[in-house]
Amino acid sequence: MAAEESWRTALSSAGACVGSSLSGFYGHLQPWLVAAAVFVAVDLRFGILAARERGEEIRLSRAIRRTVNKALDYLCWVTVAEVLSRTFGVTLGYPMVSVGVLMMVYGIELNSLANNWLTYKRIKGRFDIRKLIRGRGEEERR
Repeated sequence: MAAEESWRTALSSAGACVGSSLSGFYGHLQPWLVAAAVFVAVDLRFGILAARERGEEIRLSRAIRRTVNKALDYLCWVTVAEVLSRTFGVTLGYPMVSVGVLMMVYGIELNSLANNWLTYKRIKGRFDIRKLIRGRGEEERR
C-alpha cells in the first residue's frame, strides 16, 4: 500500500511541475489562444455553410478531424512564436519575428474565413489579404 501511495504522490508532483511550467510558458499567450479558438469555431461554421452552398456532402467525422487538426496547428504555431520570442525577441528587444509569424498565420486564417463567408453569401470574387497588406500602390507598380 505504501508503494502505491508513493507512486500517486510522485505522479501528482510531476503533474504539478508540468502544469506549472506550461502555465508559465502559455500564460501571457492567452489572447492568441483565445483568438485561435474563435477562428477555429468561426471557420468551422462558415466552412459548413460554404460546403452546403456548394452542394457538398458534410461528414461530421471529417469536420471534427479537420477542426481538431486546425486547433492543434494553432497551438503549434503559437508555441513556435513563443520560442522565437524567447530567442530572437530577447536579442532584438522586441519580438518582431514571433509577431510576424503570428500575423502571417492569423492572416492566412482570416483569408480562409473571408472566402468561406463570400461563398456562403454567394458573392463572386475572392478575398486576398496579401493585396490588402500590399496596398493599391504595389498593384499599380506591377
